[in-house]
Amino acid sequence: MNESGESGAVRSAVLLSGDLMFASRVRGAAEAAGLDFQMAGALPDKQGIEFVIVDLATRSSVVDGLMDSCRRICPQARVIAFGPHVQVARLDDARAAGIPVVLTRGQFDRELGGLFEE
Repeated sequence: MNESGESGAVRSAVLLSGDLMFASRVRGAAEAAGLDFQMAGALPDKQGIEFVIVDLATRSSVVDGLMDSCRRICPQARVIAFGPHVQVARLDDARAAGIPVVLTRGQFDRELGGLFEE
């Protein structure tokens, strides 16, 4: 059984980012919520992903096709993108790609404490 009481994959959060310093904050919040954490350059093909978070400052190139991959690999996952408020084009591109929640980095940072709560 996994942490949610179901047999199968471990509940997890995946951060698509190249920012190791900020990733430690996201890791801490995810693990505090009982989630396995993985930092990656692309969406891993694994079961149990509940959160997919994209750092647009370092991984904006993964936005195209990300929602298709999520529908195939982890259709139940909450998909969030965040980026610097001055990089308006990247934020707009993420919205245009169908990412349901797009935040500035400041907004994401403020919401991080409760982000993984059910």
